[in-house]
Amino acid sequence: MSSSPTLALTRDNVIKAHELIKPHIHHTPVLTNTTLTTLASTPQTPDALRGTPWEGQEPAKPKFRLFFKCENFQRIGAFKVRGAFHAVIRLMERTEGGNHAQALALAARTFSIPAHIVMPSISTPSKIAGTKAQNAIVHFSGSTSQEREAVVADVIKQTGATLIPPYDYADVILGQGTMALELISQVDALLKEKPELDIHPDRAGKLDAVIAPCGGGGMLAGNAVALHDTGVEVFGAEPSFQGADDARRGVESGSRVPSVKTLTIADGLRTPLGELNWSIISDRKYVAALYSVTERNIKDAMRLVLERMKCFVEPSAVVGLAVILFNEDFRRRVEREADEEGWSVGVVFSGGNTTVEAITKIFAPVEDGKAEREEGVVGRDGKKVAENVAG
Repeated sequence: MSSSPTLALTRDNVIKAHELIKPHIHHTPVLTNTTLTTLASTPQTPDALRGTPWEGQEPAKPKFRLFFKCENFQRIGAFKVRGAFHAVIRLMERTEGGNHAQALALAARTFSIPAHIVMPSISTPSKIAGTKAQNAIVHFSGSTSQEREAVVADVIKQTGATLIPPYDYADVILGQGTMALELISQVDALLKEKPELDIHPDRAGKLDAVIAPCGGGGMLAGNAVALHDTGVEVFGAEPSFQGADDARRGVESGSRVPSVKTLTIADGLRTPLGELNWSIISDRKYVAALYSVTERNIKDAMRLVLERMKCFVEPSAVVGLAVILFNEDFRRRVEREADEEGWSVGVVFSGGNTTVEAITKIFAPVEDGKAEREEGVVGRDGKKVAENVAG
């Protein structure tokens, strides 16, 4: 579902959006982790590359300093609240107003506006419960974009509601981009306080790149707009399972992929790239490249964040970290383009809307006779990270 832009997609408008929403959002922390930075800066082992497109090749040797923007600590547990509040505030100004559902419901409740939310019936139960907890009226649909749009049309016809799409909407994109403004400011302040963390002592406080997950593309496009012409490169990360890397494939072919049907564990990234977001993400002046990772890569990255950072995240949140740790094309790019010091990279953790039960299921041993979705048993620290994996 798309909509004509209400504001131009510019860095100045991201800055204005930030001023509007600051009273309603959390200023989420930026964290560092020595273990993950060290693992990212350590070449993968031949065992780790076995069964991948890079099997038998010399492992890349990049150097990283990682800074994690923890939107899993945002209100409703995800970055979506940024775009939702900005969209609702702008809607109020004009008329007088998954995780997006919860965020929009919260924003509407804050301003005493009725909210009708259309969600696929297969949505994560915790996200459905979180949306209902904000007093929203939930309407269920099928899982495809066509099925959702049909229900949306019915709701609009019956209620006269104004549609705010979850990602392909200028006000939402500008709101999501506010996290990038915070990230670069926070890294600058952190490195002034702790200069020993700076990989570039001669140009203190500067990030080389930011990597963010990409589903519908609102967050990635927003970050790209916010960081345009700042010297900070922006990259996107996607799951590869069942064609979930539609943005990467579309950019490579020169044509947007209009539909996606995937059951990747990164459930927040199951949507196709929106048309408005395509105009930003397909432009190399905004997004340098997109990379994809397997289900096993996502699980391994999630395990590291849970165990080493003690940070509660959903699978979608760690796809960017998985690219840094496991995608040799990205790692070779950093090795090739960085100076001897390496790259400082901002890594967006997009949300933490999962449950202990869901995490237990993700990491449950594979039953006898059943194969994993993806092969691979060796983690970035050289330890076995999954039992009973068929291969």
